[in-house]
Amino acid sequence: MSKRSLTFDELEAHLDEYLDPVLSTRRTAEAPAQALSQFSRQQQDFILHWVSVIVRTNSEMGYQFASQAPDALRLMDLDGVEKWIIQFMDVYDKQGLYPGCAIVQAVEQFARDFHLREFGQNFDEVVGILAHYVQGLAGRELKLQANEVVYTDTEHLYLPQRSHLWAQTWFGTFRVPGELASLTDVCGSYAEPERAARLFHILETARLNACIERELPGLYREMMTLQREQAEISYPLSWTDAVNRLKAPETTVRDTIYALQQLYPTGDRLPPPFCFQGRLLLENAEAAMRARQHREKHKFQQSLRQINRKLDEDSVTAEQTSIPPRFQATWPPSQDGQHDLQIEWTVDGRPVSPPEEIRALSRSILQDFGEIPEEYLVAAGDGAYQPTPGTGQQPASVWEGAYHEEGAWLYNEWDFRRQHYRKDWCVLREIELHPSEECYVDEVLRRYAGLISGLRKTFEALRGEDRILKKQIYGDDIDLNAVVEAYADMHVGLEMSERLFTKHRNLERNMAVIFMVDMSGSTKGWINDAEREALVLLCEALEILGDRYAIYGFSGMTRKRCELYRIKRFDEHYGDQVKRRIAGIRPQDYTRMGVIIRHLSGLLADIEARTKLLITLSDGKPDDYDGYRGEYGIEDTRQALIEAKHQGIHPFCITIDTEAHDYLPRMYGAVNYVVIDEVRKLPLKVSDIYRHLTT
Repeated sequence: MSKRSLTFDELEAHLDEYLDPVLSTRRTAEAPAQALSQFSRQQQDFILHWVSVIVRTNSEMGYQFASQAPDALRLMDLDGVEKWIIQFMDVYDKQGLYPGCAIVQAVEQFARDFHLREFGQNFDEVVGILAHYVQGLAGRELKLQANEVVYTDTEHLYLPQRSHLWAQTWFGTFRVPGELASLTDVCGSYAEPERAARLFHILETARLNACIERELPGLYREMMTLQREQAEISYPLSWTDAVNRLKAPETTVRDTIYALQQLYPTGDRLPPPFCFQGRLLLENAEAAMRARQHREKHKFQQSLRQINRKLDEDSVTAEQTSIPPRFQATWPPSQDGQHDLQIEWTVDGRPVSPPEEIRALSRSILQDFGEIPEEYLVAAGDGAYQPTPGTGQQPASVWEGAYHEEGAWLYNEWDFRRQHYRKDWCVLREIELHPSEECYVDEVLRRYAGLISGLRKTFEALRGEDRILKKQIYGDDIDLNAVVEAYADMHVGLEMSERLFTKHRNLERNMAVIFMVDMSGSTKGWINDAEREALVLLCEALEILGDRYAIYGFSGMTRKRCELYRIKRFDEHYGDQVKRRIAGIRPQDYTRMGVIIRHLSGLLADIEARTKLLITLSDGKPDDYDGYRGEYGIEDTRQALIEAKHQGIHPFCITIDTEAHDYLPRMYGAVNYVVIDEVRKLPLKVSDIYRHLTT
């Protein structure tokens, strides 16, 4: 039997308790309690639960929600009401109290939109599939985000997604000829810039339609079928010649600009847009392009610098290393004028095979410029992060205010109280760890010379280790134990097993591991020394095994400053530079773990390996300055670890926190962590733990 509904008095008592901080003689819980008394007990319990959750974040938001909740229950089912709650709490998190309250009070509008969405496909359910599809088309990552206005800024596709947003980036809508400053300037040169921009978009859509028809005829047919269900689109007769010219295979955005110059003076009425073309927000797109081009130029030159270093290491004479290498990139154009993006690289006339990172950057740069600009083909010099020219920002101030978008990643964070993610809540930046010039690694190698000798022998035995597989159907030898068991089974009337052989098998190691090193302020002193020593011993052992590995340190302060320090990437050799970075590991600030785990899990997911490990070296539980501590921090970290496991990654934690048994089983599981009871033992134990994990 269902429970009885709560009475007005019972509801008012509950609401008075939850909303006490914001109630007064003019604001009471009487009205919402009276309205809620008409609903079922399930609905009442649902609303009371969420009031109790919301007031922990903000009491005023809780009151506004309680006041509007009866209307929400009349307009939507509980699933719809929960989505409304998550939306206004997300707005509150990012924009503050008044925008959040505005969403609460607009419950009728939300309900109308919610019911419309029931007839379509939920964006969150398909974004993963669409992202892979669009990246396959575009050759570079285009982030998908839900938005009321459908447009692209060349880095994001704001959905409802339609093919033209990809087509704009692929077929060069924003690749303006060199003699023109930008599309904004082109349209701004007309008496009515807004009309010029709309006309340009219509003409460019005609060109893109023709491009899609040639490249993806199946998709084109679907687009036209969709448009016919809406309305037929026809152009004015005076446009016929110009539109036909735009459909030719060799056309570019230059031809669209020329058609704009021809047709703008006619004053013809503009036809309606195609249902899939979205809007053309030129300023948004050009701002995103400028930021991306600066970012990609920096990354591209850093990648060339890595190639340069490799060439230096391979050179046999000092004269060879003293001459800067000359990088060249060539690619054959395809018949339709588009590049097939198969780039051939040479350095001083010698062909080279660059890493995949530089190949991906090249494909992206080609989409923006149609070529690799000459100034990009210069390897970067020494130096850390450089701010965008003209911003006036210094490296130390990149986290002030909202200035954190350049070169940063945004990650969700799990709020266990709401049982939902805070979307794009944490801002993470990868930072090159400043290397130390001290001869630290050499000192560690001398201090642990005897242990390292034993480690080498142990790990050499693991490399390509032979295993004997028992109880095989066929094999190299007889399994005597299996034969005895089978003989005994036969004598008692059971069927005799066919698995009577042993087989020798060489197990080739196929592993990728990331070591996630706690660099919070609490590691100062002995702990920091022990972590560095443990990493030196690990690297020596892993170099023998040949396992692929990377090392990252982490720290930060608040959700807007989550910092990941690159110590060794997967594609880096364990050389002097990495050794100097290990020596440069120093205590920093706080320990916000969830966002770091999500980022490193993404890096591991891109590596092809049979076994993927994420091993954390830490001295304590998750903690940060802005309240990321206690149950909240533990639950977010646990959720991030669950996400990692769903990607086929095996997390493990090595800690020296003697109280870790109180929280690590909740985060990692009962068998996925180990507590080392004394700091001095950490370097001696870590390599042994890794050996047990990987055998």
